[in-house]
Amino acid sequence: MADEHTTGAPDAGKLSTGTAATPPGEHGAFPPFQKDTFGSQLLWLAISFGLLYLIASRLVLPRVGGIIADRRARIDGDLADAARMKSEADAAVASYEKSLADARARAQAIAAETRSRAAAEAETRRKEVEASLQARLTAAEETVQATRAAAMANVNSIARDAAVAIVARLTGKAPSEDAAALAVKKALDR
Repeated sequence: MADEHTTGAPDAGKLSTGTAATPPGEHGAFPPFQKDTFGSQLLWLAISFGLLYLIASRLVLPRVGGIIADRRARIDGDLADAARMKSEADAAVASYEKSLADARARAQAIAAETRSRAAAEAETRRKEVEASLQARLTAAEETVQATRAAAMANVNSIARDAAVAIVARLTGKAPSEDAAALAVKKALDR
């Protein structure tokens, strides 16, 4: 027996050829390739395909079509909403820009009005100050004229008195008032 194990079984190295007399445990050729079952396989293929087609066309495809139609309607609705919202946003931006432009125009008008009012107030104040200064200048000129006239009136008498005093001190003899007045008048006329 030991020799049988070492040498192996007499049929162990041979492959099955798929003859009609196949030993148990071994199978024949692949079933779809057997010629005797080919017709029934085609019949069952057609029946299976027909059933699958009916199931798909009656149950699955309408549901898938409904889902696709719902999705398309939702997408179209979302696109319409997006377009509406975009137009609303554009209108809001245009309204905002118009409001901003109006506010800028009002601000410029207020600034111009304030500037003109401030300029008018400054002009009025300047005129008031100029009138006040002119009145003070006129009063000062009148005072200077009065003081000058008074001084000039006194100059003759002061000059005459000074001339009399100087001549009296230098010569020791005082001149007459008329002679001194005549000499002062000649000196002032030059």
